[in-house]
Amino acid sequence: MRTYLGVTLLCGLLVGLPGFAAREESLEQLITRAESAKTDQRPDLYMQVADRLLKSAIESYKNNRRDQFRSVVQDIVKYCDNAHAAAIDSNKHVKRTEIKIRQISTRLRDIKLNVDVDDQNQVQIAIDRLESFRTELLHSMFGTKKQ
Repeated sequence: MRTYLGVTLLCGLLVGLPGFAAREESLEQLITRAESAKTDQRPDLYMQVADRLLKSAIESYKNNRRDQFRSVVQDIVKYCDNAHAAAIDSNKHVKRTEIKIRQISTRLRDIKLNVDVDDQNQVQIAIDRLESFRTELLHSMFGTKKQ
């Protein structure tokens, strides 16, 4: 019984090892992959870009790099817009895209409370844009259907 357990653990380790060894692709590579992907794969890829940019924005905010923070917030809106447009065009991953945009919007709302007064307006504008994307996604899911 012990040898069977040991062999099973060793096989599991060998199968999982390449996943640990693979490095995460860079943001530029992910953007390139998203732009060249099929329309139905784009929403998820663009949302991965937006998630990474959100992490970058949080780091910029923590490190007090205001200019970089502002530009990253604009990029977040850009890639969320790309994701929402691709989701509506392909009619795939609409719900998942709406959920991810809501999560990013919530995180930005939390950040807005802590940024400088000068940056709060820009963050609020970004939040408003994300909420309009969410509204369009919800309309595409639950809007009036032609009879």
